[in-house]
This record gives sequence, C-alpha cells and structure tokens, in this order.
Amino acid sequence: MASFNQKFIRNWPVASVFIAYSAIIFIAIGASSAHAQNQVNSSEGQPNNGELKAVLVTDKATSSELTSLSDEPLARTPISANVVTAKQIESAGAKRLSDLNQFDASVSDAYNAAGYWDYATVRGFVIDNKYNYRRDGLPINAETYIPLDNKEQVDILKGTSGIQAGTSAPGGLINYMVKRPTQNDVRSIRLEGNSQGSLQGAVDLGGRFGANKEFGYRINAAYDKIDHYTPAAKGNRQLLAIAADWRVNKDSILEAEVEYSRRIQPSVPGVSLTGNALPAVNNRLNINNQSWSQPVELEGLTGSMKFEQAINSQWRWSAKAGTQNLNSNDRTAFPFGCTDSNGVDYYADRFCPNGDFDLYDYRSENERRRTSAVQLQLKGQIDTGNIKHQLSFEILQAQARDTFNSQAYNYAGLGNLNALSEALADPSLTTAATQRNERSTELSAFDAISWTPAFTTWTGLRYTKLHRNSVRTDGSNATSYNANFATPWVAASYQINPAHMLYASYGQGVESEVVANLPRYANAGAVLPTLKSKQFEFGVKGNMDHLRWSVAYFNISRPVSDDFGDCDVDGSCIRQIDGTAKHSGFEFTAATPAASVSQPWHIDAGVTILNAKRQGSIDASQNGLRPTNVPNWILRLNGSYKIAAVPGLLLRAHLSHEGKRAVLPDNSLMLPAWTRLDLGASYEAHIGQTKTTWFLGVDNILNKTYYKESPYQFSHSYLFPGAPRTMRVALQIAL
Repeated sequence: MASFNQKFIRNWPVASVFIAYSAIIFIAIGASSAHAQNQVNSSEGQPNNGELKAVLVTDKATSSELTSLSDEPLARTPISANVVTAKQIESAGAKRLSDLNQFDASVSDAYNAAGYWDYATVRGFVIDNKYNYRRDGLPINAETYIPLDNKEQVDILKGTSGIQAGTSAPGGLINYMVKRPTQNDVRSIRLEGNSQGSLQGAVDLGGRFGANKEFGYRINAAYDKIDHYTPAAKGNRQLLAIAADWRVNKDSILEAEVEYSRRIQPSVPGVSLTGNALPAVNNRLNINNQSWSQPVELEGLTGSMKFEQAINSQWRWSAKAGTQNLNSNDRTAFPFGCTDSNGVDYYADRFCPNGDFDLYDYRSENERRRTSAVQLQLKGQIDTGNIKHQLSFEILQAQARDTFNSQAYNYAGLGNLNALSEALADPSLTTAATQRNERSTELSAFDAISWTPAFTTWTGLRYTKLHRNSVRTDGSNATSYNANFATPWVAASYQINPAHMLYASYGQGVESEVVANLPRYANAGAVLPTLKSKQFEFGVKGNMDHLRWSVAYFNISRPVSDDFGDCDVDGSCIRQIDGTAKHSGFEFTAATPAASVSQPWHIDAGVTILNAKRQGSIDASQNGLRPTNVPNWILRLNGSYKIAAVPGLLLRAHLSHEGKRAVLPDNSLMLPAWTRLDLGASYEAHIGQTKTTWFLGVDNILNKTYYKESPYQFSHSYLFPGAPRTMRVALQIAL
C-alpha cells in the first residue's frame, strides 16, 4: 500500500479544494475579528452580547445538528432520536456501528458481515449507505469502516429525514460526532483484549493552551490486532485523528479536524438455506477460507473545518466544509446459489438441499469514493410580541464521485457447507462496474413558532436540485438526469407541564432511482418516478427527576420498485414502481439517571413493535407479506447496579431480544426469535492522581447458537450467525 504522503499527493485535487475552503474561512475570520474587536472597544472591554456560549465545548456530549431542529433540547423537540455517548461506546467495547444496536430497539442488522462495512435497518427500512449517513451534520459515504474511537457520540434519528437530507431512504439518519477539544485536559490510555485473541491499544489526548486558553487540541490514535472467532479472518486496523479549535474571541470560533483510518480483514460471507430448510448454525464456518482469498482493505481520509460567528445576542452564522476520500479493495470468495452435477441451475436464491453451493471469485480493486460538501447556516430568534420564532436557514452543496475499475466475478467451483474444499481462483476482470457522479444543491428554511409557553408549531422545507450521471467502465450504458423536489416537515408540540410533552408530526423523504445498467433490463438506464416516502408520528415524552421516557406511534409509507419478467436472459426484465411498503408501529423507551450512591440502580430500556407489510402490488400474492429480515418486535434492556460496599464497582447487564422475521419474500419460512444476554462489570480506582477503570464483559454468556439476521440481498437469501460467547477485558488509565 502507498504511504500516507503518497496518498496525500494522489489525492491533491481533494486537498486543494479543502485548502481553498480553508482560505475562504480564514479571510472571514480576519473580517469578523476586526468587527468583534470594534465591538469590544466600543463597549469599553465589556463582553459582547452576542457571545457564543454554545460554542465553548465542555466535557459533556455536544448537541447534534440532526437531533435538534432548533435550540430546544431533545426532550422538547417533536422527533424520535437516540444519542449513544462515548461512555456507552467504551463500556460496551463497541468497535463498529452494529455493536451499537444494543442501545436502540428501533435499529437492527442488515447484512452485517464480519470484515465488511456496516448496514443498518431503522424502523424496518435498510438505510442507504450513500445518503443516510452524516459526520458532524455533513453528508458522507458509509461504504467503508467508520471507527468509533474518536467519536463523542453517535446520533440515531428515526423517521423520514427529508428535512435533514435532500435524498435519503426512510427510516432515519446516522450522524457521527467527532471528539473535540474540551475545557479540561484529557490524558487517557486504553488497552483491551478478548478471548478470541484480539488486542487493542488506544490513546486520547486533549487540552487547551495559549494566554487565554484560546487554542485547543484533541488527538486520538488506535491500533487493533483483529483475531476473529471464524478461521482465516484475522486482520488489523489503524486510526489517527486530530481535532483543533481556536476561540478567536468570545463571539467567534474556528474548528478543524482530520481523520485517517485503515482496516484490513478478510470478510466472512453469510450462508444460506439448504433447499427449504435452515441449516444447523455453525458460527465457526468461513466460506471465504480459500488459499487465494484476500482481505478487504478499507482506507479513509476525512476532514472538515467550521467557522461560527455570533452576529448579536440572537443571531449567529456558520460556514462548514468537509471532504471524504475512500479507497477500497473489495475481495471475497462469494457463495451464490447452486448448480446440479450437469451445471444446470438448481437453486438461484439459496444453496442445494445437500449443502452444495456455487463459489465465485469476486475482486474489485482500487475503488475510489469521494464526497465533499460546503454548508452555510444562519440561525436566530425573532420575538413579535408574545410570539417567538426560532429560525434556521441553510445552503448545502455536495458532490460525490465513485470511480471503479472492471471487476472479477467468476465461477470458481462447487463448495459444500459440511466439507469446504479448495476452489480454483479466477481473477480475470470480466465484469464492468458503474462509475457515478452526483452534484446537489439544497436550500432549507425552518421556523419553530412558540405561540404560548406551552404550544409550539414547527415548519420546515428543504428544496433539492440534483444532477446524476453514470457510465459503465467499458463506456456503455451512459445515463444522465436532473431532478428538483421539495420535502416538507411540520409538527406541533404541547408542553402539558415542565416534565411532559405531546407532539405530532408529518414529514416526507425522497429517493430517486435509475434502473441498473445491466443487460437483463429492457429499460436499463431509465429514470423511475420519484420515490416519495411519507410519515406520520404521534408521541409523548416525559423527563422527570428520576425517569426519562417516551412513547411514539409512527406510520411510514414508501413506494417500492421491483423487477417484472423472466429476468434470466438479456432484455427480458422490466423494473418499475410496484405498490408501497407500509411500516407502522410503537416505540417505548425509559431510562433512569446514572447509577449513584443514593440511587444504585440504572435502567435503560426500549421496545419497538413493528407491523411491516407490502401493499398495492400488481402481483396480489405479494400484498400483506412482511419484508425479509424485519423482526416483528425488538427489546433492548440495559441495567447497572453500583455496589455500595465496594466503592467504584459497577455491575452491568444487557439483554437483547429480536422477534421472528421472514427469510424469503413469500414468507414461507421464518427465522426464529432469539435472545442474547451479556454481563459485565467496571471498577474505578485511583492510584495517586491516576484514575484507572477496569472493564470486564462476557457477551452471549449462555453461548447460544442462533441466526441473528436473514437478509435477502442480491436476490439471494443469506443467514448470519450470532457470535459465540466472548470475554473481553479492558483497562483505561486517565492521567
């Protein structure tokens, strides 16, 4: 692999754009600094009324651009969202997004293979890795590994997201918030290992310096030696992240950060049905265990800058720019269907009854994905008599470019679940890939109107102008199209008393789809009608001294596109809109304050009951069916107890239950429900001035064997087993 310097030189076009954005912001700093200095002089050194109090970051998790449409706290905002903090990430030993499912009952797995990037479902919809992920509020591509070591929190926004994103799948958004410099020094070292043989070392350093502590820094570095419980799945990862800020004056702040990460690990494909049956669970099986198998390599260089300026006591503006450059080598020995002894297709969407499967040599080298975005935002307040308006205006320009080479996807031989054999590698680049380019401009306006101290209405509109084009790597099937659309969001909330709030909301989201440039489609490259999803939500929130809780009902409808025709030969398939997917259900959450001496118990619980089904399909037999891999209900329960007799000792327990789910689109086979129990403990002790925290955890303590998910991906049924019992030990030292 190229060195970091070589990577930077190769990515100079992206870096030059980033530097240009930086120059613009620094010019703005000069002007704003002069203006602020004049204000200070005119007031004889007194603080400016426009001081940016919210900008002065403390050691607590900051608010998110996604979970707060105004300056109101989340408990008083009419949306459903969850914030997973760095402390929760550390206590759970979480390494990837799917590890955070344990903190939210509305989130579950969606084709989460070890050694690969994460997929997630929220409220039963698979959220789009290209459009449903944000980093400090800016769009990113999540077709990569995203480290958690330098994240202050992960925000999970539930529901349609048209007010926050121009195009996105319904269900929700995931937003990663980067660790920033804190007011107090941070000097932390973490060492961790588990019973599978994995080892990790990480450091977190931060502080402030300067005559008035106006400069801040935060450095995160980590290295993992990965030893997976399946054979031939060892790997490693590295992370280096640096964040800095400059408090130019009491009204202005400049923030900048950069993150480099690299992960190398072979992926572990899912297994499939054996005929019409679920095979025995074997979580030690790795079909990608061939002598010619190569690891998946995921490398990312991401950075952003933000300048925020107070105009006066009620208005402020900000400018933010970010860029993400991903490089990947995607390789695997991939199972897909099976053929009989004469080479004739026997099952196209599963393995043969005896466990046979077709194995393919898949290689896609030097995939490059680049995303950049610039955001300008103005926020403030206007009071007209007794009516208060909280206003927000935003302009967001984003560009994404995906560049691929021709790929290998070649038949390598026949395998069997019961006796893996050596197949023949065929790395010939025989398959064309699709290059993609996209530009978008989004304008949004938002107004939260407080008519009385108790009653507030919320109105927002986002207008998106979109241009996309694509072409195959062999120059064929070029497509290009433009789209313009608006996505509204309205809500009303009523504060019954200081601790209880009722709310109702309606929102829309938009997806756009072009039929894939594949020979089997007679309408390849055609632009389908805009897929506009709609959501109604009603809820109540309570935030009392000893209990925070919420109940929400949601109803989401989303147009569905599907294939019609033979689809086995060229030109025999038509893709078109075919009815809707309707997901409705209830979400219940409840949490008590953190465990303390006076209140030793802490409980954090969530339940989601989900009714998901197909409606309005041309094929009447599809109507009323449940989508694959969507459990009918999910329970997450986290508890802890502080042992008064042993100061510093905290016992923890986690219980996850996911209900049954469909394995096949016709619902003829269901995956059984499963339950997993994890136990753990932490112990804090001071050695002189040094604070040490020991973590001990045992995941799946009962060592249950089960299939955790059943994604129907690429028109094929897959099954992924849950991990076996795993013990982990960690030591965190705060100097």
